[in-house]
Amino acid sequence: MRADDGAVRTPDALHTAPGVVRRRWLLPSALAAGLDPDTERSGRPRRTARDWAVDFTCFLLAVVTGLVAADGLGDDPDLPHVVAVADQFLGALACAAVWLRRRWPLGLAVAMIPVGFLSNTAGGAGLVAVFTLAVHRPFRYVAWTGGTGLALVPVFFWLRPEPDLDYPAAVLFTVLLTLAVIGWGMFVRSKRQLMLSLRDRARRAETEARLRAEQAQRLAREAIAREMHDVLAHRLTLLSVHAGALEFRPDAPREEIARAAGVIRESAHEALQDLREIIGVLRAGEPDDGRPQPTLAALDTLVAESREAGMKVTLDLRVTDPGAVPASVGRTAYRITQECLTNARKHAPGAEAGVTVAGGPGEGLTVIVRNPAPEGDVPPVPGSGQGLIGLTERASLAGGRLEHGPRGDGGFEVRGWLPWPATA
Repeated sequence: MRADDGAVRTPDALHTAPGVVRRRWLLPSALAAGLDPDTERSGRPRRTARDWAVDFTCFLLAVVTGLVAADGLGDDPDLPHVVAVADQFLGALACAAVWLRRRWPLGLAVAMIPVGFLSNTAGGAGLVAVFTLAVHRPFRYVAWTGGTGLALVPVFFWLRPEPDLDYPAAVLFTVLLTLAVIGWGMFVRSKRQLMLSLRDRARRAETEARLRAEQAQRLAREAIAREMHDVLAHRLTLLSVHAGALEFRPDAPREEIARAAGVIRESAHEALQDLREIIGVLRAGEPDDGRPQPTLAALDTLVAESREAGMKVTLDLRVTDPGAVPASVGRTAYRITQECLTNARKHAPGAEAGVTVAGGPGEGLTVIVRNPAPEGDVPPVPGSGQGLIGLTERASLAGGRLEHGPRGDGGFEVRGWLPWPATA
């Protein structure tokens, strides 16, 4: 048995799971906002601890790259001192602008194209800007911005040759490094989009499950209303007609009054009898086609049939006289056990299911069906997923209650209570 046989969780119960809330600081702010509806409604998401760590790392990489490039400027005797100072000044501004990469990824990447062309020390900040653009914006923006920057690479090294590398090697290294950074950013973006798409699919699945549960409850109410109208309308009409005759003819002969009262009494008795039959049919969950309905005394046969089918079942029947249990209560207990054994056979094949039935007049009848976790992986079994919803509705119609859920050892348990009056 599984909770998805009828248990319906709301979308917020899924997306605000305790694990997500506790580990929110490990997620990027954009992803955490998508997975947490409360953060999503509050406007612009705040940076998480992971964001601060990543931003500081990017800033540190830009600064280290800029310092290495600035150290190389002193080895170029042909470079004027003013140009070197301007280069380092632009590099410092570019490194400081790295902290704005999350707010304006496209603007920062576009601004880094001329800055990177003029300043050798801004190269690290330019790579960080391109990576951020690939993570936060669609590919068309990356293609135009990255393509423009790559087109300027040969011109940059033609005007400012690298002293330690040949011209072709310097151009090739820079192009490959830029393409690797862009590819890495696109990979990160695809992973985030995958997680958000899974989130959307989970929300749709939760909504569909809730709608199916509401539809099942509506169909049950419609069945009750239809049966009430079809069966009781005739009886209640007779009651109304004869009661109206007595009201408007108080001076009628005594024989007619007695006959009308007898008709009223007989119609009321038959209406109550029909009402009991309707409730019995609805509690049984199937039409009354004349077949004998199962009772609590048939549990032994049900367990024997399950054992013959290869299922491991133990029955602990703590009711002294199962035949003394009211028919509607015994029938509901039988149906609960039957559905639970079916679910256990589907979702925990090979596991031993335990059935416990206990109670007495005045204290009610308790039905407990539990099974341990299945051994190994269980292939998915098609089904409507309305089994436990139907059991809950059945127990409620009988005046009882039904609880179900996973156990601590990985198994599943269904616990139902049905009223058993002290006197018939």
